[in-house]
Amino acid sequence: MNPGAWIAIYMPVFILLFVIIPQQNQMQALAAKHNIKRRRRTRMSHEMIKKYIGKVCKVTTGSYGSTTSGKIVDVKENWIELETKKGIELMNAEFVQNIKVEE
Repeated sequence: MNPGAWIAIYMPVFILLFVIIPQQNQMQALAAKHNIKRRRRTRMSHEMIKKYIGKVCKVTTGSYGSTTSGKIVDVKENWIELETKKGIELMNAEFVQNIKVEE
């Protein structure tokens, strides 16, 4: 076999093993680090939310697209109970990004 054939056969294998696969592993490691950092962000404290029990508030979950106005009735574990015009609604406190008190 001539050298051109060897290069044509083994060069793609060499590129795959020594260039593409290690680069993919690096990208996966960076994505895993980013996910770990994102999970470490502090969540809103339930004690802070409990201060607003009995007040009419607008609770926003931000990027999840839900904004609810109502009176905060109770806060238990990870859930906020809101009394709205439609009735009682429960919101997961871990996803709350903003609470605005309406007067």
